[in-house]
Amino acid sequence: MTRALDRTLRRRELWLRLLLYPTHTLPTAAAPVIVGMALAWRDGVFAFWPAFVGFLGSWLIHVGGVFLDNHQLLERHAAIDEHPELTAAVADGRLSLRTLALAAASAFLLGIAPAPWLVLRGGWPIVWAGVIGALASYGYAGRGIAYARFGLADPVFFLMFGVLGTFATYHVQAAPHARPLSLAAFLAGLPIGALVVGVLVIDDIRDRHFDAQKGWRTPAVRFGLRFARCEFTALLALGYGLPLLYVPLLGFPPLVLLAWLTMPFAWSVLRAVWRHDDTPSLRPMTPRLARLGAAFAALYALGLAFG
Repeated sequence: MTRALDRTLRRRELWLRLLLYPTHTLPTAAAPVIVGMALAWRDGVFAFWPAFVGFLGSWLIHVGGVFLDNHQLLERHAAIDEHPELTAAVADGRLSLRTLALAAASAFLLGIAPAPWLVLRGGWPIVWAGVIGALASYGYAGRGIAYARFGLADPVFFLMFGVLGTFATYHVQAAPHARPLSLAAFLAGLPIGALVVGVLVIDDIRDRHFDAQKGWRTPAVRFGLRFARCEFTALLALGYGLPLLYVPLLGFPPLVLLAWLTMPFAWSVLRAVWRHDDTPSLRPMTPRLARLGAAFAALYALGLAFG
């Protein structure tokens, strides 16, 4: 009985830490939603439940993409020791490819379940946002597309988390009020997009040798370690610089610069990226930057809503 209990606990830890990965996926999905809610609050159209339900849907679709990515890795590249814990789990029966495929399909189905209600509120823009989001999550490593293989994940993630996430969140709240969309609805999330892509760049740096074996042409594989580090630095500069530009250009209150309170933590991640390129050193940096992005979004949103 004890052995069975230990096995169950190990399996639970496997799903939480290595597959569901809430310290990564949850803050990443939440960050653009937080900004969209702040914009709605500022404009007097705030509606919690549509925004929250949209967040849950987008997070589940994101999780489905993570499950699918790991499924494709274990099915197509089992000989590559990128995630030895998952390979060992498949070998000893704690994880099966069928279960992982079912989990991915279930996450996608649960993610799109609230779509009819959200579409009733937001109309066709929500339809297109949902379709694009689902395709982007599936297409990261899915059969027949796998745009990450061609080094296109960075611009796709920048648009998804920097534009679409904030826009869709704002629109589903504002649509019943027939408020015209402002330029801010499309641009306010760009700092978030920059930080989210930074998370992806850290993964690309630490996994570049495995990606090369898989035939993936990520920027770190194509252009090398120094390029990837410079890209990461530029993304942080963009993320922290845009709020300052938005004060005169979009009329945002100076209080949005509260987001700069997270800068010391960003500096510690930047220093780690420039000093290390191995998996053990960089693995903690991915969830750390994801959580930093959520904290940045919360402070930025606070200044936007109440400044």
